[in-house]
Amino acid sequence: MTLIERLAQIVGPAHVLTGEDCARYSTDWTGVYPSTPIAVVRPTSTEEVSAVVKAAAAEGVPIVPVCGNTGLCGGTYSEGALMVSLERMNAVREIRKEARVAVVEAGVVLDKMHEAVDPHGLIFPLIFGARGSAMLGGCLSTNAGGSNVVRYGSTRALCLGLEVVLPSGEVLDLMTALHKDNSGYDLKDLFIGAEGTLGIITAATLKLFPKPAAYATAMVAVPSLDDALVMLNRLQSATGGAVEAFEYMPGPTIDAITAHFDGMRSPFDETYDVNILVEIGATAARDAIPGDDGTLPVVAYLEEVLGGMLEEESVLDAVVAQNETQRAAMWAIREGNAEVALENPPFVNTDVCVPLDRVAEFLEKIEPRMKALDEDMTSMCVCHFGDGNIHYTAQPSRYDDALLDRILEEVEELAIALGGSFSAEHGIGLTKLASMRRRKNPVALAVMRQIKAALDPQGIMNPGKVLP
Repeated sequence: MTLIERLAQIVGPAHVLTGEDCARYSTDWTGVYPSTPIAVVRPTSTEEVSAVVKAAAAEGVPIVPVCGNTGLCGGTYSEGALMVSLERMNAVREIRKEARVAVVEAGVVLDKMHEAVDPHGLIFPLIFGARGSAMLGGCLSTNAGGSNVVRYGSTRALCLGLEVVLPSGEVLDLMTALHKDNSGYDLKDLFIGAEGTLGIITAATLKLFPKPAAYATAMVAVPSLDDALVMLNRLQSATGGAVEAFEYMPGPTIDAITAHFDGMRSPFDETYDVNILVEIGATAARDAIPGDDGTLPVVAYLEEVLGGMLEEESVLDAVVAQNETQRAAMWAIREGNAEVALENPPFVNTDVCVPLDRVAEFLEKIEPRMKALDEDMTSMCVCHFGDGNIHYTAQPSRYDDALLDRILEEVEELAIALGGSFSAEHGIGLTKLASMRRRKNPVALAVMRQIKAALDPQGIMNPGKVLP
């Protein structure tokens, strides 16, 4: 019996795709890494995933897990490999409202997760532009971040337990809902962010949070990022740490985004160099019930801080959203960045993180470095300023592999010199293998390789990714 025939026995012939039927799985969102898997198999249960992995392992066939395939680093490149899609494992198994946890399968689309918990007055606070197609297994495998990390943390901070199929086909059940468990190594953290190189995440127990009863959202222009950091700290103090998002966009980036989308416009009548999208979420009634004048207290907190900074001239302009339509319009500008930044190749899309008080220094120093490499280079930039994660997209004037690599090296060199990291939330995949080789501590790399060898001695689980 061939491997394809064996897989058809496990999941049914309709769910083993070959040839042209694999086309939609053959590239990620960027389109940079096209590949042809030998087949795409679509199991519907953990037991089926286990059987599929055992069958592939018996033949020594490489396995590439895939969920929504919205990655940016080539993590699902699958030439000559068996691709295991988790898309049919898409059940929200359980929502435990009082414990504020949800038990979900890896193929649940992030938006569907949001919809599932909303009627319970709860949120799963992982938010980013691809939420309509990204799946939770991929979010966990890359330790996705997004816009709300400043308040809730990355995906790792939102996960209590995991279910993982190991490269041997064994099922590792770590599906605890405990907030404290000191019984040995915290194994789940090995698999979160491992990009499927150590096993296939099939399910998870995730934390939920109270749904904010009101939001205060504004676009704010400030003279400098130093002023923005002052504003962030004042708002955190005024609201008891309720700042959910604090997103930086330079003026030219806003102009490019609003020009790209029909009907989209900036909240401001003029272009400012430094713009911050800030959002505060209020869960306490005292902050969310309108006063006698109809003003929400949480909005009043925001306006009070902004008003004081306007008087100090540390804020230049501010527009506070007065309704959900205006709030959504502000967020549409922020979330339109990726489409615009990646529509004109060649480009180098980076994902670095530096300490909050070094963001301004990074942005000040990176442009001269880029111009020294290519004087006709342009760029776009957005930043999750609340956690120091900078998405700097360089757009060189020509295709040149050596130039593209040099751009990436310059960006990561500067980030690390400022005490940062060359990878914040997108993962490593194939794109950052050279960065890992250049920049990752060699002892850390050696330990990672030992872990990989121990769990995957055949080297079949998403080979060639993460570890150079």
